[in-house]
Amino acid sequence: MKKAAILISAVLMMAAGCRNAETASIDLLPASDFETTINDCPVSLYTLKAGDLVMQATNFGGRVVTLFAPDRNGEMADIVVGRRTISEYVTPEGERFLGACVGPVANRIGGASFTIDGVVYNVPNNDNDVNTLHGGLFGLDNIAWEVVESAEDKLVLHYLRPDGFEGYPGNLDITMTYSLTEDNEFKVEYKATTDKTTPVNISHHSFFNLKGEGNGDVLDYVMTINASAYTPIDELSIPLGQNESVEGTPFDFREPHSLGERIDTPDNQQIANARGYDHNWVLDRQTADGVELACTVWEKESGRFLEVLTDQPGIQFYSGNFFKGVGVGVSGKTMDFRSSIALETQHFPDSPNQPAFPSILPNPGETYTHVCIYRFSVKDGE
Repeated sequence: MKKAAILISAVLMMAAGCRNAETASIDLLPASDFETTINDCPVSLYTLKAGDLVMQATNFGGRVVTLFAPDRNGEMADIVVGRRTISEYVTPEGERFLGACVGPVANRIGGASFTIDGVVYNVPNNDNDVNTLHGGLFGLDNIAWEVVESAEDKLVLHYLRPDGFEGYPGNLDITMTYSLTEDNEFKVEYKATTDKTTPVNISHHSFFNLKGEGNGDVLDYVMTINASAYTPIDELSIPLGQNESVEGTPFDFREPHSLGERIDTPDNQQIANARGYDHNWVLDRQTADGVELACTVWEKESGRFLEVLTDQPGIQFYSGNFFKGVGVGVSGKTMDFRSSIALETQHFPDSPNQPAFPSILPNPGETYTHVCIYRFSVKDGE
């Protein structure tokens, strides 16, 4: 497959100090392999650069296809799981949601229905033929977005989701902005308005392998999550209706733990239900709507250190438990069991059917907003 090469010369300014990086060669995917038209909307591949980061994204589903970041020695690697051509996203083999914007309601809606003001709305049951997952059959990951702005460090996309599409009420007008910063941040911003009360819970679904895409499992990653509670689920990943303390459970990441340490805890029904970690953590927020640190992930071998910051009340951590080696990434390596993680800032799953959870029902005249920041650096130590 043809690739376009660029040379990146950078001085790495990291948490561990300043290091001079050698000139690194990055093989970028050519835009020509993504140029097509979907539902009368032109689709292509866009390259963003800022600080020490280089990212490629397509306006089909707002998908992040590659994201290059340096390790402690300045060596660059693609640290997200992506596909090599647009056709592999349109008709995916294996995982559907790689690198995508998901919604209009990310995560699950129990029973594929919800009620607003006494009216029952039925939406696609694309999860175990019972529930709705990440919006439905044609969620925000599965449509072509209009490109509003394409700059060196920013990509602005727009989509008007029509009233009644897949059962959701209201014309939902969404603007999504991806940007890279000189502080090695990948920033995701959503804004949406509606002309009818409707559920909105949009999220980003990149899968990260901090060793480099396809380079082994994630069990030695060291994680913290700033949360004293999490959301237990049933066998189909629908919340049981109340949050529970993480104290004394495999879900307590208030202090650093490796992912493999407790991911297969025997006789834990929650671990069994998700085949590992695939739960919402209730963040210990200090402000009502400020951007705050949600979690950190450290990969010791490369030194790559990821911080996730958000203004949302929750974060879904998924440890890749349903990857089965089906499909290959950009590197040509298979997408194996627990070979990447997703960190989705969000409101809580099944919120339209859970009165105890924070509401996700903006009304006409209100604006839904969401900020998620993935900040990259390196860290030394044991």
